[in-house]
Amino acid sequence: MNTSWRSASLVATAAAVLALTTACGQDSSPAAGSQNVGATAPVGGVGGVGTGVGAGAGTGAGNGYGADGQQGAGASKTAGQLAVSTNAELGKLLTDSAGMTLYRFDQDTAEPPKSNCDGDCAKAWPPVPADDATAGAGIDKALLGEVTRADGTKQLTIAGWPAYRYAKDTKAGDVTGQGVGGKWYAMAPNGKKASLASLPGLSVKKTELGEIVVDRNGMTVYRFMKDKAWPKPVSACTGACLEKWPAVAPVKAADTKGVEKKGLMGFTRPDGVKQMTVDCWPIYTFSGDKAPGDTNGQGVGGTWYAVSPDGKPVGAPK
Repeated sequence: MNTSWRSASLVATAAAVLALTTACGQDSSPAAGSQNVGATAPVGGVGGVGTGVGAGAGTGAGNGYGADGQQGAGASKTAGQLAVSTNAELGKLLTDSAGMTLYRFDQDTAEPPKSNCDGDCAKAWPPVPADDATAGAGIDKALLGEVTRADGTKQLTIAGWPAYRYAKDTKAGDVTGQGVGGKWYAMAPNGKKASLASLPGLSVKKTELGEIVVDRNGMTVYRFMKDKAWPKPVSACTGACLEKWPAVAPVKAADTKGVEKKGLMGFTRPDGVKQMTVDCWPIYTFSGDKAPGDTNGQGVGGTWYAVSPDGKPVGAPK
């Protein structure tokens, strides 16, 4: 009787290990519904980025909310006729009638439209009122909508995404909110994130560090040396850490270029956030990187390193 029980136990254990090996040792594509940056968002439909990019809702530097309380020129009460402007780095941008850049927040949702920026967040990122907003040249008026906020006010939405200004933008054409906290991005006229080029969900870029992995926005992707990849991905970055190092949301293996497919998968963290892995290692961006190509997170604390195409940490001690 004992021998039979031991045999059954060994078989069950072997099966479990095999399942984990398959998940982390072979090609694996995340389920549909990934939160890719820049994915097509139909009118009122689901955009490429949803909730679950970061954790917590603190305020202050480096947390994705920007300045606390002080509102600059971006705090105009009305939107007026929306317009399209051109930025050398971001391409076509959506602005209000005063030329102030409009932004979207990764922790909002487009279907159904919902704003997750209230309190101090809304002071730093004033919601754009929907009352008098109209579509100017180059803007499809069918994309304009509204969402009722927690305080009962109506906020403008573009293709379902709630629109905001940034308190630190003080004059027309400013884009100081771009990429703040890895969660805030200037809006294109169609509601997507403004970008000159459409990159894959993950791709490889040549830099002074060598070849490294970048996300759809061209932002450097990092690994945390305290994480684990075996027998399953485990992130040691939680709470305030995740605000500083936002988890990269899952992308489909087919939506990558130059990144090794082995161990390329998504997983769900204990906090409910869905995160992408390369070679089964959880990956992140850095809130201190403000523009594509920045590598300000490289070597931070001796535990954070850019990711090579095969998932190894670039420049980490042997």
